[in-house]
Amino acid sequence: MAGRLEGKVVLLTGAGGGLGQAQARLMAKEGAILMLANLPEDPIIAEGKPATGLWDNAQNVAKEIRDAGGKADVVALDVTKEDQWDAAVAKTVAAFGKLDVLVNNAGIYYHAGLLDHTVEKFHQIVGVNQLGTLLGMKAAVPAMKENGGGSIINFASIYGIAGAGVSTAYQSTKGAVRLMTKSAALEFVGDNIRINSICPGMFDTNLFESSVPKEAWGPLVDLVPMKRFGKPDEIGYGTVFLASDESSFMTGSDLVIDGGYTCP
Repeated sequence: MAGRLEGKVVLLTGAGGGLGQAQARLMAKEGAILMLANLPEDPIIAEGKPATGLWDNAQNVAKEIRDAGGKADVVALDVTKEDQWDAAVAKTVAAFGKLDVLVNNAGIYYHAGLLDHTVEKFHQIVGVNQLGTLLGMKAAVPAMKENGGGSIINFASIYGIAGAGVSTAYQSTKGAVRLMTKSAALEFVGDNIRINSICPGMFDTNLFESSVPKEAWGPLVDLVPMKRFGKPDEIGYGTVFLASDESSFMTGSDLVIDGGYTCP
């Protein structure tokens, strides 16, 4: 029986992180052909423990998919660089013939109070989370038009919906991602390109571990009605749905996966 993403070509950014790996594996199981994008070096994203081994993770997941009989390759990509986006899309189309799905998963988090924010950190987080998403859509749309349509999945956050009392710069980028998603969805709906966002809540990933001080974990879990962090696969199932034809009547929507955090 064919998978839910059988034959669809997916470009996934931030593929070496916890959420990226989970999404790649689940999409591959559903028949997707994957181009996994990541920085070739580990970024320093916060003053805490840095995330490491991301490029190697992406390479390993691609090999794992190929060893299981699927198709996957890896491309180096700094999402803040327009020329690298153009090259990544071109490599995807050259390797697999088309581009059906873009998952703008790459992102960074900055856990700090407003008075501790610096201009440098602000520009860094806006560059990756906000500009990176815009450049990804800009690069993917022409290839999707040639293919007769596609699906773009942007990663926003519950912190693009509700205030947190911390990480103001991060929240500004995720609110921007939600509205960019809705605006672009309206712009390209006539081209059969659907653009939706996923708004994750608290998830146990390497990004969270490297960005949020350990002493803050307990209070954050207490804010979640389900009283636990989410698991990467619980985001991956949402990505599979939005990438598949099952979500064919959805565009400009927010898929909130947060254990009830935004209910109150």
